[in-house]
Amino acid sequence: MPLRLVVGAQYRDSALSVYIKVKALAMRAENCRAKVVTIASYLGLSVSEVERALTQLTTAGSDGIAEVLTRRHTSRDGEGESAERWVRDMDADELFVWLPARAATSMPPRQLRLYAAITYAQIRRMPLSLAELRAVVRHQYGDSAGEPLGERQVMRLLDDLETTGWITIHRRQGPRGRHAYEAHQRPLHPVLDDAADEPTPAPKPTAPAAATPDIHDGSAPRTAEGSPATEEDRTTDRPVTSEGCGGIRRRRDAGSYRAAPVENREKRSNSSGGTYRGPGLQLSPRVWQVLEPVRPELPSISPYMLRRIGQEIGRQLSAGVGMERLTARLLTRYSRLTAHGPAAERARRGDVGRWILGAGLPRHGCRLDSCESGTTWSTGERCDLCANIAAEAERLAAEEARAQQPAVTAPPPEPPAPPRPPTTWLPWPPPPPDPGPDLPDGDDREQLRAAATPEAVRQALAVHGAPTAIRLYGHALVLPHLTEHHDEGTTAS
Repeated sequence: MPLRLVVGAQYRDSALSVYIKVKALAMRAENCRAKVVTIASYLGLSVSEVERALTQLTTAGSDGIAEVLTRRHTSRDGEGESAERWVRDMDADELFVWLPARAATSMPPRQLRLYAAITYAQIRRMPLSLAELRAVVRHQYGDSAGEPLGERQVMRLLDDLETTGWITIHRRQGPRGRHAYEAHQRPLHPVLDDAADEPTPAPKPTAPAAATPDIHDGSAPRTAEGSPATEEDRTTDRPVTSEGCGGIRRRRDAGSYRAAPVENREKRSNSSGGTYRGPGLQLSPRVWQVLEPVRPELPSISPYMLRRIGQEIGRQLSAGVGMERLTARLLTRYSRLTAHGPAAERARRGDVGRWILGAGLPRHGCRLDSCESGTTWSTGERCDLCANIAAEAERLAAEEARAQQPAVTAPPPEPPAPPRPPTTWLPWPPPPPDPGPDLPDGDDREQLRAAATPEAVRQALAVHGAPTAIRLYGHALVLPHLTEHHDEGTTAS
């Protein structure tokens, strides 16, 4: 079965039973061809209730998913046949829970829903609290439709499930003193479909007190199945004692209204100047143990305020908060309170009782039940969710601060400087003049002049110039060729 059928508030309790029966019958080759009357007889429900459940299952919700698919059939002579029904194929990553088909015919729809939730939590190894089970089962009719059932009603359903043998409740054996619930694939006791004979009926529960009736859902049967009475019977109703009331019927203080709190409300008399005239103060030992850190201040607190404090402590203890945690919470906050001034002065003003109720007992922290003022109670480490929330708040505050800062206008850019003219670099210092080739000594020079030819003289003039050629070969040999060399240069120019 898809888990969305178990936890979805849009589905009725009977939708689970009808879904299981349709899916079991649809395992045949021709799918489920049973009529609505037949399905109702299998489940022990009325035909109208089965039709309402089928309407919810075959209608696509906001997510566009219909759990049961239907195909109408009509014979050739025009007479209608029963519709063909089957369930949709679930996705591979969709959450689901395995349930035996016989559970739909062996227990009422509301008990079946609780059984499915316990079976899923058992497979996933998730501890269950009474508050979590209350969120699964809800009122189906009246003004309270869609709201969770009361704690007494859920406990009554769990006791009935344990009596039938489908679950076993290990009381106070779970984590932090919770009840541990064990679901069975088959009941521990015989049920109607286990044997031909009728099973041994369970012992009838003791009748509850008239002041606090123990009921499942409301003070009368389901209104959709008919009115509990067609006429008002004065012999069974409370007699009307006041005169002038006519035929007005006094509504009994029971039924769909919540049961009266354990502690009676205060009864004050205007004639006595507001003096408390109710019953004596009666608090349980667990409440006194939780109030141990503020015991010196208790005499200054009024009985009315003490009664409200005891009711708040009892509510938190019933929700699964341990006494040690409540005591440590109250001790820590009361220590901070006394550090800022004398507590006796605040007690005379009557502030301590209101402080305990409004500031000392409420839990501070994130939405996780294990968080205690930003710290995980079981480990003592900082809560990861609170750390993420604080980091996100700091980031948003920084972004808001940056957004509120005035925008700084950047100055206009300066115009670019004109380009500089190119620089011509001259060699410095100037290179020395070429000294020319090394001149030979006196004896070598005479031998060079003696062996000089006109071609060598002209070559010296062309290569080394006139001064060097004169030093090598002398004026006598160079001057005739110098005139020719000068004439050639003049002609060439």
